[in-house]
Amino acid sequence: MTRLFNDPAAFADEALEGFTAAHRRWVRPVGGGVVRATATPAGQVAVVIGGGSGHYPAFSGLVGRGLAHGAAVGNVFASPSARQIHSVATAAHGGGGVLLMYGNYAGDVLHFGQAAERLAADGIETRTFAVADDISSAGPDESAKRRGIAGDLPVFKAAAAAAEQGTPLEEVLRVAERAGARTRSFGIAFSGCTLPGADHPLFTVPEARMAVGLGIHGEPGIGEEALPTADEAALLLVETLLKELPEDVAAPAGQRAAVILNGLGSVKYEELFVVYRRVAALLGEAGVEIVDPEVGELVTSFDMAGISLTLTWLDDRLEELWRAPADTPAFRKGALRTPEPDRDRAPVTALAQDTAVPAVTAVPAASDASREAAVTVLAALEAVARVVDAHADELGRIDAVAGDGDHGIGMRRGSGAAHRAAADAHRLGAGAGTVLTRAADAWADKAGGTSGALWGTILRSLGTALGDRDAPDAAHVAEGVTEASAAVRRLGGAEVGDKTMVDVLVPFADALAVGTAGGLALTEAWDRAATTATEAAAGTADLLPRRGRARPHAEKSLGTPDAGAHSLALITRAVHGALLDHH
Repeated sequence: MTRLFNDPAAFADEALEGFTAAHRRWVRPVGGGVVRATATPAGQVAVVIGGGSGHYPAFSGLVGRGLAHGAAVGNVFASPSARQIHSVATAAHGGGGVLLMYGNYAGDVLHFGQAAERLAADGIETRTFAVADDISSAGPDESAKRRGIAGDLPVFKAAAAAAEQGTPLEEVLRVAERAGARTRSFGIAFSGCTLPGADHPLFTVPEARMAVGLGIHGEPGIGEEALPTADEAALLLVETLLKELPEDVAAPAGQRAAVILNGLGSVKYEELFVVYRRVAALLGEAGVEIVDPEVGELVTSFDMAGISLTLTWLDDRLEELWRAPADTPAFRKGALRTPEPDRDRAPVTALAQDTAVPAVTAVPAASDASREAAVTVLAALEAVARVVDAHADELGRIDAVAGDGDHGIGMRRGSGAAHRAAADAHRLGAGAGTVLTRAADAWADKAGGTSGALWGTILRSLGTALGDRDAPDAAHVAEGVTEASAAVRRLGGAEVGDKTMVDVLVPFADALAVGTAGGLALTEAWDRAATTATEAAAGTADLLPRRGRARPHAEKSLGTPDAGAHSLALITRAVHGALLDHH
């Protein structure tokens, strides 16, 4: 378990602050993460990576010459927000464009995609690439749905080494695509991981058993087998990966591969070496030439006891890039010339809290009617934070059935930050629309992950509909909820039946629209819609998930409602209480 922490909510920020203090030769802090201590050379493509905390040395430990130019760092097991990514990429940009790289998780895809749009709007040419190397998370015919695990490293390394050579952005992207298409990973675990402040792991493995095909966010494996010997574990990993070769690799014999045997947190280096001796022998027997293998902790999951094996099948170009020198806090290869000091940089200091979120110092002008409505909005957001806090453990338990169990934690971070930001805006005299949009940004920033992006979208849609000029009536509120429903479906790509929050949001929005159009007061229409939401959330127990981290474990979730759907239903009922109190 994680034993050394202060406030669990501050763990990721404090870990990043300590990391930058310890590694000033390589990195400096910026809002949302870190960039190289020296400036990106003029005209060079900046490779910016990122993901949640809890996986060190991914992602901050891979920033340095020959590897990433910057890393956006999210909260524990949560993707960084679009604002954080935009901040890091802007600081890393050297005039040659930006390639954003990340593991293929829904939250990362949403936030990095939004950041790319913002960077493009700023005039910075930007491309994105999601690493999808975990063969246990989807079949070969659905490889685009696979999650990214330890294969992040060789793919990041290939793209970054190409950028270091002065390769243009489009070619750097093609290198990433080539490396990604030739990378496969598979893992096993013997125990789950425990997040800071939690009193139990995200999943457990029975005594003398192992989980097969685990995820690095505490997602349970796709199956269980008897606890193996080291040689048996090596055989399982190698045989599984050799069963699926890239399309242009006919057989392993005569091929070259970069090999990574990765420890996930609690397996000691000596144990890894015992396993690797057999991995190397098995690959040799298959005719595979191993190129610069890496054995150690490269992508972890707090204290998870487990290992994963990654093979990147090399061609001449990929081998050149894999062997190229790199100098980062956690990954070093070869030798690089010592750079000249960057005297134009400000000295590195302690990482400021919330540096990715600009201080709220002014708000747009608002009418008296809108400022009065903002009181109700603030009360509703307080009710949201309160109900989420009360049910956070329950939401985590539901999420852990087939996912990673962090939904309650993320919702608590997001709703609390949204309420605080709304209160700050209200004190400055903001109208209802601005109170909601400030809350939206704060929720997305502090929660990260899929829920952060989607709840930021919901609150922003409502804020846009309400505005700061008029007193919002029932029709305006229903219009905002309807737009929020449409925006969430556009952003996340889910539809009714996929076992997500959309299964509640759509019927709730529809019921609210029908009620208000029929002349009902907002409180009565909301009451009826909240009842519809509660029924819809319960109905998700009978669905199989088709999206998100629960998808690989679909059957396990039967009989359990979707955590996002359940939390939305709780929130709609809590908001109704606030509306009654301020009617």
